[in-house]
Amino acid sequence: MAAKDSKSLRAALPGIVRILRRFAPQLSKQKTLLIASFVALMAEIFLHLLEPWPLKFIFDYILVPGFQPQSLGIPVLSGLGQFGLLTALTLGLVAIALLRATAAYFSVVGMALAASHVLTEIRSELYSHLQNLSLSFHHKAKTGDLITRVTSDIERLREVTVMAVLPLIAHSLTLVGMIFVMFWLHWELALIAVAVFPLFVFCTIRLTKRIRQVVRSQRQREGAMAATAAESIGAIKVVQALSLQNMLENSFSRHNRQSLKESAKAQRLAAGLERMVELLVGIATALVLWRGVQLVLKQAITPGDLLVFVNYLRIAFKPMRQLAKYTGQIAKATASGERILDVLDTVPDIRDVRGATEAPPLRGSVRFENVSFAYEPTNRILHNITVEVQPGQRIALVGPSGGGKSTLVSLLLRLYDPIEGQILVDGGDLRQYKLQSIRRQISVVLQDTILFAASVRDNIAYGCLGASDEAIEKAARLANAHDFIMALPEGYETVLGERGATLSGGQRQRISIARAAIRQAAIVILDEPTTGLDNENERAVNEALDRLTHKRTTFVVSHNLRAIEQADLIFYIENGRILEQGTHKQLLRFNGRYAAMYTCEKQVGSGEWVLGR
Repeated sequence: MAAKDSKSLRAALPGIVRILRRFAPQLSKQKTLLIASFVALMAEIFLHLLEPWPLKFIFDYILVPGFQPQSLGIPVLSGLGQFGLLTALTLGLVAIALLRATAAYFSVVGMALAASHVLTEIRSELYSHLQNLSLSFHHKAKTGDLITRVTSDIERLREVTVMAVLPLIAHSLTLVGMIFVMFWLHWELALIAVAVFPLFVFCTIRLTKRIRQVVRSQRQREGAMAATAAESIGAIKVVQALSLQNMLENSFSRHNRQSLKESAKAQRLAAGLERMVELLVGIATALVLWRGVQLVLKQAITPGDLLVFVNYLRIAFKPMRQLAKYTGQIAKATASGERILDVLDTVPDIRDVRGATEAPPLRGSVRFENVSFAYEPTNRILHNITVEVQPGQRIALVGPSGGGKSTLVSLLLRLYDPIEGQILVDGGDLRQYKLQSIRRQISVVLQDTILFAASVRDNIAYGCLGASDEAIEKAARLANAHDFIMALPEGYETVLGERGATLSGGQRQRISIARAAIRQAAIVILDEPTTGLDNENERAVNEALDRLTHKRTTFVVSHNLRAIEQADLIFYIENGRILEQGTHKQLLRFNGRYAAMYTCEKQVGSGEWVLGR
């Protein structure tokens, strides 16, 4: 059993080592503050060791009959009388306590500041890394769980660093110093005092692994709760429309109750370890007193020596009690740190290759050359797509849902990379350019319009950070948005609700078009930009889109075939393959799938469609 427990302890240590190694660069930036805190910590430890010695002198040279101040061995104190020596020693106790409290203050504050600086930098790095992780990662991850890692996992590391780790370091170093002094005073009593240490180590190793497993499971459970809450709140309209409240509440409550059980179990284990330590302290103290009194009676040691021993023994086991008390917290912090590292160590699928350069100003020539793509290795979405587009052309991608149209334009944005073939822009492979330098030169208007909880002005300016007020207003006018923006309570300074919920669908889409227009990109992607709009809003949006895409290379993904009749080239895509291509008139004459789809849509629009036909 001992070997198994030892192995369990060794298995727990790599997590802490991994965290310290990964965050070493951040720690090195706080070197000065950490060194100053450590010096203050060493001063605190020295004063802690010194604390019982005035009591020893009082017992040995004042309370014991036959007081001889000259035998004290301290010239400054040897010349004092009994009352003067008592006064000096009691004042010494106060001075030691004051200096130790001051050193402890600077040690704790310095370490807290260093931890705050380090973890603030780590949180920023974590957030930045999440922003750059590939869509494939975000599609698999749960939003609530990721938010938990950025917020509460980082905060747990901060709290435990100051509230548990620093005290444990201080007490552990104090323990080493006290053991050294105890052996210096009397080796036999020192051996008795430390005899219970192996039993403590055995108990600690046995329980630590169980506590760590429980708290790691609890953190995963908390992440699942956060994910459930984020999902339901983010889709509250659908939840209420489908009356899903009770189902989601039951799911959340189930996770919540399980988290409570795991938390209670971890607390029981930690409390059991703490009580075990208290029992060991009592046993060790009793043994030292039993043997120590015998040695005092034999005059092998002084009563003051025994007092120092008992005092040291009481203090020496404090780090053990602290370890027992904070084992659960340290285990939680280790689990939180590992969860953070799991994200930081995730390498983005889409990233700048070595030697990538800034993309030059684009003209808008695009070529997909034998491009194939799959989200999963066994299920290809696109098969050997070859498309060539000249600058300024308007390209329409049509076909049934799930055919690969949106995936194709996602490849142009390098949200994904093809598994075969290449995409050339102005003759250069997309992968030879830095990601941001390409994406900055492509404007996008999506069906699901995303606006941020910021002012209208800021939402438009996000398309081109640092844009002037004149450029923002010009973009809004191009998007047919200026008039309704000015009618808002505070005009361009009106702060929108989350995701722009305070605006209508048409208004949100026109602000999105303004955000795309302010970028003045050579390439524009329109992915179902008018879906779900009424006739009036659709007309306003289409007018804005015509101005946005004038003389720009444009890719339009649409199921509304009437909206793409004037496209320079139409590609009919089904099951990841281009089955037909040409102008609207050419495809109608071809009388294939596109013509059938167009005829069907026309019949529906004219009211000629008959159920079952």
